[in-house]
Amino acid sequence: MYSTMPISNTNPGLNSGPNPRLDSLLKTPCLWRGSQYQLTHGAAQSGELSGLHTGYPALDACLPWQGWPAHALVEIITPQWGSGELQLVLPLLRRLSAEGKWILWVSPPCLPYAPGLRLAGVDTRQIVVVKAGATHVRTLWSIEKALQNRACALVLAWPGHLTGRHIRRLQLAASTGQTLGVLFHQRNIRHSASVLRMRVASSEDALQVAILKARGSYRRDTVTLARGLP
Repeated sequence: MYSTMPISNTNPGLNSGPNPRLDSLLKTPCLWRGSQYQLTHGAAQSGELSGLHTGYPALDACLPWQGWPAHALVEIITPQWGSGELQLVLPLLRRLSAEGKWILWVSPPCLPYAPGLRLAGVDTRQIVVVKAGATHVRTLWSIEKALQNRACALVLAWPGHLTGRHIRRLQLAASTGQTLGVLFHQRNIRHSASVLRMRVASSEDALQVAILKARGSYRRDTVTLARGLP
């Protein structure tokens, strides 16, 4: 039951004027509010919100940025390495390397196969592979520093074990360094601060890409892409 008596404001602090702490919180780039959806969606449609084309029109159409989000953290979740996860970023690797931009690979599970990358049109001279060492702390430190470095256009990283706190910190680093970071891992962290989270599954002739989260959109699409070089 609810009282019919009007609710009075007896707390003078609620109407005491501007709140600097609240204003500072609302300006935090990691904070997203539901009211931003229409702004984000409209900006993407008008071209004001720029993204980096994935090279797959069907995938671009499902993302608010019409491509990869710029200056942000992306998670690609896969059940096992070699499930087609690198195929998703091949068009971007090709384009960025052709533009002479640096691409860092941090702690990949296997050494990148240079002849295969060159066959896909990637200029391997623009790729730097960082072996961060055996410790988890050193790997995360290397990823964070790479994301903060504006000389890097793209950071691909295999961090191993991750927590929500780690992802928040890496997302902030990507925003600060204005770098796109892609994390490959095998566990779905539900409460993640990343801007985009996807799951990849493969069959003999197709990739199934499920969009688990895309900041600024309520859509949860699954896209089927053909295997092979795009």
